[in-house]
Amino acid sequence: MTKPVAAPKAADPHARKTVLTNRKARHEYHILDTLEAGMSLVGTEVKSIRLGQASIAESFARIENNEVWLHNMHVNPYEHGTQWNAEPRRPRKLLLHRAEIERLRASMDQKGYALIPLSLFFQHGFAKLELGLGKGKQLFDKRDDLAKRDVARDLARELSSR
Repeated sequence: MTKPVAAPKAADPHARKTVLTNRKARHEYHILDTLEAGMSLVGTEVKSIRLGQASIAESFARIENNEVWLHNMHVNPYEHGTQWNAEPRRPRKLLLHRAEIERLRASMDQKGYALIPLSLFFQHGFAKLELGLGKGKQLFDKRDDLAKRDVARDLARELSSR
């Protein structure tokens, strides 16, 4: 008697699926703290983001009237959408708990801190944004990071050749 073959397991539908990353953010800022925020989007924006038709490279978040808003995020209009497609660079509301907003406000009152989007992902079917509380780097900090990365790469290359 033969044993029935099990079907291959499908990917976990609740897993985190990263769609966009802001690679420039960690180069431009010292990231001190990160948090996850939901996003208030319209249907065609969600479809466009799922296709990777968005950019968070130049975007930033601000606290306005006890709400957090994401500015300058570009979402291409959905190709199969109607005339009611949302404006590509409209401000989008981020969904955070009141205590998280107050903690961010207290941190951002200090000079030089900013809210920078680090990545955009889907979790449990919802679009989420990973925000980082960052302080801008000086030019010498950026050069120092590049030098450390070069040394680490050379060391890894040297160890792999042995």
